[in-house]
Amino acid sequence: MPRVIQIQDLQDTVAISRMCDESLEPIYITKNGGDDLVIMSLKAYEQKMLMQDVYSKLAAAEAELKDCKTLDAFGALNGLRAKYGL
Repeated sequence: MPRVIQIQDLQDTVAISRMCDESLEPIYITKNGGDDLVIMSLKAYEQKMLMQDVYSKLAAAEAELKDCKTLDAFGALNGLRAKYGL
């Protein structure tokens, strides 16, 4: 469950850092009752960036399969296997 705190609570930086380290979820900061900022630990950020990279590569691979480009690569690989007896 996401944590939401008010912007004036950012004064206690040690407590905020501890909150970020306790969870891989971001902490949402509100200002005057509305959304303002999101903070997270470096570990959580790196994990999010890694997953974003994985999803991007997966989408590219799916697009490649849809365009049948990968089938040509498999054909070339099978040709090399036959040529070299693999």
